[in-house]
Amino acid sequence: MLQSIRTFATQSVAKPKIHLGSLADNAGAVSQRTRVGRGPGSGKGKTAGRGHKGQNARRGNGRPHPWFEGGQTPLVRRLPKRGFHNPHGKEYQELNLDRLQHWIASGRIDASQTITMKDLLDSRCIHKIEDGVKLLSVGAATFKTPVKIEVSRASQKAIEAIEGAGGEITTRYYNALGLRSLIHPEKFTQLPKLAAPLRKEEIKYYSDIKNRGYLAKEQA
Repeated sequence: MLQSIRTFATQSVAKPKIHLGSLADNAGAVSQRTRVGRGPGSGKGKTAGRGHKGQNARRGNGRPHPWFEGGQTPLVRRLPKRGFHNPHGKEYQELNLDRLQHWIASGRIDASQTITMKDLLDSRCIHKIEDGVKLLSVGAATFKTPVKIEVSRASQKAIEAIEGAGGEITTRYYNALGLRSLIHPEKFTQLPKLAAPLRKEEIKYYSDIKNRGYLAKEQA
């Protein structure tokens, strides 16, 4: 008797063959979603399991917006507004002369060629170009390498330091498309023509020889 039980317990149970007609999920792996508001017979009709009234009965599961403070005037409305957003404002990436000198001395930038904003970005001298690059004068006393550089803006002391070392600087206007074609020329089958400045203050800046603007050099 014991032998027959042991034989029955250890014998393999024949598994049904798997084919396209018998494919199914494991038992309990998939469950039907609860359909609410479909009549009283389901047990989830009328109030859909939320009870009568109250915050948790409202749509959105009773979750107010993050700045809601129970009905009192929230902090975002108690504090006044300050300042404004200038839609024409420019965000220039600042570059100091001491950092530029270090990159040239370490061989990361070739000073024998014209240094563009793409060269500065590719060498990681700057880490991003938002609306352009502005050259500043920190380290002007130690800057001794004659370079030819082209940026968006430059301070007067930075211009004096570049030219005092025997170099040349040009400030040039770039719009968003112009910057994209400068940084990623491989994305264009044909490079677009660089746009001219449209705003009066930008035309005035790039037409002033004091700022070494490219428009002033073209007119000269």
